[in-house]
Amino acid sequence: MFTQFDFSAGKMTPAADRKAKMLVYTKPEKNELLELEEKYGISPHRLASALDPDELGRMERAADHWAFIVKNPCNFTSEDELLFKVSSMGLFLFKDLLIVVSPEEFDLSDYRQLREIKNVRDAFLAILYGGTMHFISHIKVITMLSDSLEKRINTSMENHYLLNMFTLEKSLVFFVNGIGSNQVVIEAIKENAKKIRFTAGQMDTLNEIIIENRQSEKQAEIYSGILTGLMDARGSVVNNNLSMLIKKLTIVSVVFMPLNILAGMGGMSEFSGWTKGIPWWLSFSGFLALLGLIGMLTYWFMLKSTSGSKTAKDKHS
Repeated sequence: MFTQFDFSAGKMTPAADRKAKMLVYTKPEKNELLELEEKYGISPHRLASALDPDELGRMERAADHWAFIVKNPCNFTSEDELLFKVSSMGLFLFKDLLIVVSPEEFDLSDYRQLREIKNVRDAFLAILYGGTMHFISHIKVITMLSDSLEKRINTSMENHYLLNMFTLEKSLVFFVNGIGSNQVVIEAIKENAKKIRFTAGQMDTLNEIIIENRQSEKQAEIYSGILTGLMDARGSVVNNNLSMLIKKLTIVSVVFMPLNILAGMGGMSEFSGWTKGIPWWLSFSGFLALLGLIGMLTYWFMLKSTSGSKTAKDKHS
């Protein structure tokens, strides 16, 4: 998909002709890639790097433009099953033209980080800033999902929520790598700011991007470390919940074990012979009362034995 933009009144606006200042190629087709090679002199290797999700971020100098490969978080969908992916993006900065090549759709309508976008360098910084804020917003979502999953794991006896937590941990690893790769590119941009012809105001914006990117990288590292450190503990919680359920089922089965034997005796003809001369309703009522008493005594004995063993362990510890 191809879209083009111009800059007017400090905003990025759609343009109708090929003389636009900013060209955006989203999921470019072969003919569009060929046009970028022939008309704008962008090498096939750099275009392939811009569309490769595993490509590391970098900055390169060409004859008439600068080439930047940066990382950007993919838009999350329900099909991803809590996996937040990271893709690459190519930014090719000419003197009066910015070309964006991306394998994923991204929103260009909201750039509150910059008050005004007057030229291609402002637009370039706006995209960098937007990518950094996109990472930060996704980290917040991952944190909320992690808190929600943690509450469910505390009462769960299945591995489903635990596997979801592993997926979030994997996502944070992707984010740490992607943000760290962007930090290398942004630092390189700062070192070459004069060659790229950034103004003093644009340098201030670049410094803000560096600060925000470092903070997002630190957040991703902290949350990734927390998830990794607590995974064993959360797995133990699931195992403990399952053990408690098995314990309760064992108590129930032990309570009904002697009752089954007595109930079998009550169903035999010998029981009628033993209670001969006693009205049936009285004999069977007494038999049921005896079963209930034995069940209650067995249940009480099991609870007392369990609580006694727990008390002994507490004293020992």
